[in-house]
Amino acid sequence: MSTFTVERLSFQHLSELPNAWQNADYLALLQQLAYDNPEALAPAELKEMCQMALTDLEPAAAAEAVLTYLFSEELKDGQIEQLAHQMETEKLWEENPKLELHEGFFNATQLLYDAYNGKFPHPQAVEFKVKITATDPADLAALDAEPALPLLRLLAPGLSDSALLHRLFGDQLAGGEFLEAPAILWQITPSDKTANSVVFDVISSDYWMEDFKYANTYEASLPAE
Repeated sequence: MSTFTVERLSFQHLSELPNAWQNADYLALLQQLAYDNPEALAPAELKEMCQMALTDLEPAAAAEAVLTYLFSEELKDGQIEQLAHQMETEKLWEENPKLELHEGFFNATQLLYDAYNGKFPHPQAVEFKVKITATDPADLAALDAEPALPLLRLLAPGLSDSALLHRLFGDQLAGGEFLEAPAILWQITPSDKTANSVVFDVISSDYWMEDFKYANTYEASLPAE
């Protein structure tokens, strides 16, 4: 059993994820939407023109276009069409059973929410910095290669016992396989690493991690794998 001190350093809400949409994405979407000669647009115009091109469509058709761009390899046409209609009223980044697609659903909804001035559900994510300090410096190696699973297990005690994460994944948090972990912690960026501590910048949905804003410094442990 490895023991750590977990300290929340900051916490904020995000309405969009950093760098989720690049100019190359706007250009590709414009091409997909058969926009006339999008390559001639100035880079600063791409986002606005992409949003305008989307709003020329009915909301469901615009949603279908965005989902097709993001998920043409993961989803079939019929699934995309069905999800596009659901997007107008449902928070797919929370409610869809395919957790591995949640970050993409969030980004899709954010683009459409902005383009349509709020006709789609309002996306909200959370970003926080957390410092993990190991009692034994050697134990910090558990967070090196694929930090999502061990980090999620260290964050979970900072949530209330009634938190959704505990209710749905209590057994997985206790030990063994937890394949959904990387789909719950969307982005993990390490920094300020020392011999026995590391700071992580974490982005996730408020659906999972909203309660972490209340977390005080605490001790947590990882099961021996």
